[in-house]
Amino acid sequence: MGVSRRQVLTGLAALGVLGIGAGGARYWLGRPRHVTTHDYELIAAPLDVELVPGFTTTAWAYGGQVPGVELRCRQGERLRVRFMNRLPEPTTIHWHGLRIPLEMDGVPYLSQLPVLPGEHFDYDFLCPDAGTFWYHPHTASGEQLGRGLVGPVIVEEREPSGFRHERTLSIKHWHVDPQGAFTAFSVPREAARGGTPGILSTVNGSHNPTLELPAGQVVRLRLLNLDNTHNYRLALPGAEVRIYALDGNPIPPRPLGKDYWLGPGMRIDLAIRVPSAGTELPVRNGPLRLATLKSVASSEAPGDWPPALPANPIAEPDLARAETLRFNFEWAGALSTNAEQGGPFTFWQINGQAWNISDNSCMERPIATLKRNGHYIFELRNVSQYQHPVHLHGMTFKVLSSDRKRIEPYFTDTYLLGKNETARVALVADNPGTWMFHCHVIDHMETGLMAAIEVV
Repeated sequence: MGVSRRQVLTGLAALGVLGIGAGGARYWLGRPRHVTTHDYELIAAPLDVELVPGFTTTAWAYGGQVPGVELRCRQGERLRVRFMNRLPEPTTIHWHGLRIPLEMDGVPYLSQLPVLPGEHFDYDFLCPDAGTFWYHPHTASGEQLGRGLVGPVIVEEREPSGFRHERTLSIKHWHVDPQGAFTAFSVPREAARGGTPGILSTVNGSHNPTLELPAGQVVRLRLLNLDNTHNYRLALPGAEVRIYALDGNPIPPRPLGKDYWLGPGMRIDLAIRVPSAGTELPVRNGPLRLATLKSVASSEAPGDWPPALPANPIAEPDLARAETLRFNFEWAGALSTNAEQGGPFTFWQINGQAWNISDNSCMERPIATLKRNGHYIFELRNVSQYQHPVHLHGMTFKVLSSDRKRIEPYFTDTYLLGKNETARVALVADNPGTWMFHCHVIDHMETGLMAAIEVV
């Protein structure tokens, strides 16, 4: 690398992460008076919410709500967020799926120093791609995401998309007991399997809500899996639904079909033709109802299906000259010895290497080094009986094929790798830096299933 991690951090320290006073509103998001420095101010702070009826849960919130307030900008614009930490511990923000410079990626001790309680940090980057994305910490991820620090980012298309109506559905399970108290975010025996499941499902912070949609209209539904662990088998039985985008990237519109598996960190943009007023349609996770869509009378003329969304400006990998790299996602429970010395459990590894979340020097030992603007095929092999939503920071890859299912190639930042599945994905390594490459089941990530990939 041209510069070391230590040099980067020294430079960051020289720039200064400024503290701010305790005065003013506790929660606030809005356009500030002085827009020369930033467009939004976003506070992370404790917030009492009623997840379980009649009981209070002290969650951690962005902008005074859980999941966090929706941030919006337009494709090609800068998103400038002054992030203020009012939590009792350090944190950062990672902008999941957005192709941005390394110094804005929110990985502590790699791209920035942790934002300490009472401090703020200015995130400032261009948004090259339109689509549905999200934001969350990359510090103490199991607990911080588990307490509610997740939120959607919507980057609107440069030109009108053709959709007159849209709704965002942020889906999340919570680790709470029947009285609303938080339970363990990670249980070792579960982390060594599919991950520690939450108990209470919510959409936009409410259990099984009813969401009203205008009858006769075609509505864009942006669904995000903001969960620590759960893979959702999404279904809208009885509805006329088409898929328009996967993980922020447009595809040729096609029917949803029976269901679609949405792993942690993944997103899907659907278009639904809303039936006549008074009709109710379920949004399901397999047999379980997540929410109800209720059509209400509309004075607008009936809408029609919009055209396909415009493609994002992502470089097309040249498969004929691409170098192939292989990554095995493996169970390594026999290696879980770190905990005996007070370190984290180690249940998972990539290519025989288990990430130690307590050792920041892991970032200095990348599992692969890519040449800038080089073309690569990653062969992802799951050597386990559990699903892994594989996420790459900083870049977008194209899913080519799978030995378990038929694939219509598409671009994404997160691929749900099924049990014993081998998939091939391709990319152009056009974003320099050292990028995290990990499973987005947070239990798996924090017990070894993460690596660093360097682009030089």
